[in-house]
Amino acid sequence: MKYIWYMELKAPFQKMAIAEDGRGITDVCFCLDQEKKLENTIRQKTPLLEQAMEQLKEYFAGERKEFDLPLSLHGTKFQIEDWKALQTIPYGETRSYQQIAEQLGNPKACRAVGMANHRNPIAVIIPCHRVIGKNGSLTGYAEGVEIKQALLELEHQHIQSHSSSK
Repeated sequence: MKYIWYMELKAPFQKMAIAEDGRGITDVCFCLDQEKKLENTIRQKTPLLEQAMEQLKEYFAGERKEFDLPLSLHGTKFQIEDWKALQTIPYGETRSYQQIAEQLGNPKACRAVGMANHRNPIAVIIPCHRVIGKNGSLTGYAEGVEIKQALLELEHQHIQSHSSSK
């Protein structure tokens, strides 16, 4: 059984849904247009969901650069390998789809990387927003390119404010 909870955020993010299955976080998504209800979930705050909300709040405040949460990943072998590779991209940095494909040992798998990223169920924590086109363009993002851009800008702002305060 999955448990789900929602957290309110400042614009442009609005609201996030977070779900867990007793083993780890299974879903994190933005609810921009309507309340997103994940299938087969019970609306109940759990200790793990509270921990995830706290870490996400710290991330959005610029106080957290890495997440320390158990994840419960469900996907194909390639998707799971891709999602794990995404977690190696440092905060505030980007990689191209081709760089991720090369990291996975298959330089021609750029489109497959894009499709796996699109199916990433755990936004922000698995940072698929840090993957951009080879030419530096902000290409597709399941949550919308505007959200991808806002997440990248948020990380860059926090890096700049931390480096200027030293």
